Amino acid sequence: MNAEPDPNDVDSYIAAAAPAAQPVLREIRRIVKQALPQAQETISYKMPAFRLQRTFLYFAAFKRHVGVYPPVTQDAALAAELRPFANDKGNLGFPLDQPMPYELIARVAVALAKQYQPSTRR
Repeated sequence: MNAEPDPNDVDSYIAAAAPAAQPVLREIRRIVKQALPQAQETISYKMPAFRLQRTFLYFAAFKRHVGVYPPVTQDAALAAELRPFANDKGNLGFPLDQPMPYELIARVAVALAKQYQPSTRR
């Protein structure tokens, strides 16, 4: 993200991102909306985010990757599939110079929405 003022909305965030990241951010936004049409987008912690009853997914552009947060913890099979993209805290980084696994990111969004709903939290 460029050193710009804090974004007021997701469109502003995407517009301020590096040109290489912009189409990736737009596609992540689209696939999350498609997978979870009831989710509302917002800006939280200066990043685009989605919420249902609470915020469940954040995504952000960096110089060499797009990050997706927080970690998936309640779906062991999905967490194992995500291991190549996870850092030591489990947050995900998808390199911009490699094909973006959008279908996998959509599955992450659905898993996080379920994980962060009050009735499913442990």
